[in-house]
Amino acid sequence: MTHFDKLAQQVMSRCDELGQISQSDENLDRRYLTPEHKQANQLVGEWMSQAGMKTWQDEAGNLWGRLESSTPNAPRYLLGSHLDTVPNGGKYDGMLGVLAPISLIHYFNEQGVELPFHLELVGFGDEEGTRFRSTLLGSRALTGKWPQEWAELVDEDEITLREALTNFGLDFDAIPNATISTDDLLGYLELHIEQGPVLEDEDLPVGVVSAIAGAKRFEMNIKGMAGHAGTVPMPLRQDALCAASEMILVIERIAQEHGIVATVGQINNRPNGVNVISGNTSISLDIRSEFDDKRDAGLAQIFEEIQAIADRRNVTLDKKQTHAADAVHCDQRLQGVLRDAIEKTGYQARTLPSGAGHDAMAIADICPVAMLFMRCDKGISHNPAEAIMESDVAVTLEVLEHAIKNLG
Repeated sequence: MTHFDKLAQQVMSRCDELGQISQSDENLDRRYLTPEHKQANQLVGEWMSQAGMKTWQDEAGNLWGRLESSTPNAPRYLLGSHLDTVPNGGKYDGMLGVLAPISLIHYFNEQGVELPFHLELVGFGDEEGTRFRSTLLGSRALTGKWPQEWAELVDEDEITLREALTNFGLDFDAIPNATISTDDLLGYLELHIEQGPVLEDEDLPVGVVSAIAGAKRFEMNIKGMAGHAGTVPMPLRQDALCAASEMILVIERIAQEHGIVATVGQINNRPNGVNVISGNTSISLDIRSEFDDKRDAGLAQIFEEIQAIADRRNVTLDKKQTHAADAVHCDQRLQGVLRDAIEKTGYQARTLPSGAGHDAMAIADICPVAMLFMRCDKGISHNPAEAIMESDVAVTLEVLEHAIKNLG
């Protein structure tokens, strides 16, 4: 058994332990600024201290650990991921990217490894956005991008973000102090489970992320005319649900034609009666690509064709944008460091995009970023069935060791 195998056992055990901290008795649910968030920070902070790191919590509730270089004025690299979960989530999404580096840093300390830079590890308090419905709150605090109006964001219990910070022992008005200096910041690396099936399909334990897809989301309302299912002739109907159905298939076709992904995940239909023609149907649209121009070209065609459907079917179509995020392309040099590290372990260095958002998207505003994906079972994530293999964790730790030692 190699030292990476032993470290992998520790990582898996700690994922299990951290995965028990939940605000629900039925499933894993750990949200930002809850007592369970505080409990998780305390536990992970203890592991950081045991690994020989200096630890602290910043003004946004992010947990930090620092492995200091023997050179006091050395520059620094960041490692990180998130410690919050979605409701009914899995125990590796985010957490793996914090716990694996802790075990590796502990090994560095035991072996007396000297790095020419300070290595800082951050466990972000909020990436998922499940409490206040605004994502990446933890990582955005590091970049100084917390608008004042966020103070009034509310959760499902009508608790504002300002109040939640106060209850946690923090102060919304002190959030600017969480902004980090970029003068000596060289880059950011994030380890994350793939949350997709590509690596498993190609029988590879790890891969290098090329870019994080940019997403746009819309709410679309189709208004027709409700009527009696037995008395209105088919040619005279203004059926909102039939129009929406045709639009959904058009969205799927255009996404395939443009090499992007587009999803209609929500449908609300009214009156929704078994013997009533639909008078009003609303659908969501989530459209993504690692290339913003491809996404927007596909979106323009979608809007053109679904408007034509609305006109032909004599229904009205209203669109409202609810989210927009540009794609983030990972740093070429850091990608190269990760690819070299993978090849040193004897595996093919597969490069692939991320369709999901990550903390790296926010951190890309202040420094070069790169991401290492690790295979997960069937690509399942945001689900209690989320699973990884201990042997893949060992490979990942070896890759990270090679990469960190060659960052300088």
